[in-house]
Amino acid sequence: MVLRIGGLASGMDIDTLVEQLMTAERVPLDKINQKKTYTEWRRDDYREMNSLLLDLDNTIFNGISRQASFIKKTVAVSNSDALSVKNVNSTIDFSGSLKINQLATAATMQSNTAIDISDSSKTLSELGISLGSNTITIQAIKKDGTLQTETEAFSYTIDPSKDTLNSIIATINKSSGVTAFYDSVSKKIAISANNTGDVAETPEIVLSGDFFTNTLKLDSTNIEAANKKDINGIPLGALGQNAEITFNGLTTSRPSNTFTINGVEFTAKKVTTEAITFSSTPDVDGIVDTIKQFVNKYNEAIEKMRGKTTEKKYRDYTPLTDAQKKEMSEDEVEKWEKLAKSGTLYNDSILNSALTKMRTNISSPVTGTSTYSQLSQIGISTTSNYLEGGKLTIDEDKLRAAISADPNAVYELFQKDGATSSEQGIARRLRSSLKTAMADITAKAGKSTSINNTFSLGRALNDYASQITRFEDKLKMVESRYWARFTAMETAINKANSQSTYLTNMFSS
Repeated sequence: MVLRIGGLASGMDIDTLVEQLMTAERVPLDKINQKKTYTEWRRDDYREMNSLLLDLDNTIFNGISRQASFIKKTVAVSNSDALSVKNVNSTIDFSGSLKINQLATAATMQSNTAIDISDSSKTLSELGISLGSNTITIQAIKKDGTLQTETEAFSYTIDPSKDTLNSIIATINKSSGVTAFYDSVSKKIAISANNTGDVAETPEIVLSGDFFTNTLKLDSTNIEAANKKDINGIPLGALGQNAEITFNGLTTSRPSNTFTINGVEFTAKKVTTEAITFSSTPDVDGIVDTIKQFVNKYNEAIEKMRGKTTEKKYRDYTPLTDAQKKEMSEDEVEKWEKLAKSGTLYNDSILNSALTKMRTNISSPVTGTSTYSQLSQIGISTTSNYLEGGKLTIDEDKLRAAISADPNAVYELFQKDGATSSEQGIARRLRSSLKTAMADITAKAGKSTSINNTFSLGRALNDYASQITRFEDKLKMVESRYWARFTAMETAINKANSQSTYLTNMFSS
């Protein structure tokens, strides 16, 4: 450790002198810090562009790449109170008639008599209920109208010391194919199948276990319950019933009131005496909105990417050092850094390449399509202003006409598959180009979760950090050397002053 003497003998401001000398010595370090800061700005701007491209890719994937976006239908139904119709995956328009002869209902059953449970929140042990077998099982009708097999059945082992009637019902309702309800007034249990329908010559609900038969006073099946009546003559159960319909003149049945025919979902709501007619047309508004979302997102990406590649670079405005910021107002710092950050990606090769590929993807015809081979045929073209870099514009009337004529052909233009780029739809080409560009940017600038040594700018930042550390160590040595020299000078002056004083005293005595 160097003893620092701050100018007592010489009268010089040694602290200021050393500080000024070190300011000059720090100039190379400031330049490295400025390079590091500028590299961080470039990294962040690259990542912003990657987020932009990912957003566009997601918009394409969730929009014009999905056939569901182009099979949207507007469906007209003559009696919407009795029948609802929704397109699921029909790629063509449809029409027809449907008469609802009978609605599907669910099987039910209930306790034969009131059950001896005084408090449904107490455990079975507290109520003094003992079971010959603690395991219960439930088989119920499935959505396809068949009965669960024994391996598919719900099974539960009751713990009388922990389980209450309420907890057992909650478990049944959560995990089995039935819904149970305890009525504290009548003190009976009611059970209904979750799925409607009739399993031919077979029960829709099958129960087993002492808890059902002895404690809850339930029959083994809903068929047995349906054959019994209470004191008022009301059946203690009901059989499941299929929906019966006449579809385009053909009478048939379904286990559920909601069913699909030829990619169209029908929901029967009530019995009708006459056939209900239905027909579909393309949902032009919905499809147009999907395409507009793509065009808007594409134009946003083009504008921002081109803005970055053509943004002016102000070479005289370098990143500010901490010392420089202290000498400036906040407003001055903000204005300076705005210019300093400009042009970080000026004429960037990755972005320029991506822009070129994107424009080529859009403008090149798609070979082998059935109807449309270019966007211009459906009313989408590039703007006449070349300075906009290939933004798209929509002739909505022409687009609507193309969709009304053949929405599947519009979908094919965007999403056609093919072995080569020329055979692939525009959406497929774009996504391929976007993925390449995003991979290139990631290799250059990484992601927010990346570590520096996995991408090129990160490795440069690591190198700058190492240089900064080495230079700071060097500056500490330089500063110590300056202080050692000034301390030696102060010591020599102090010694000379002492000798002078001694000699003066000798001659004056």
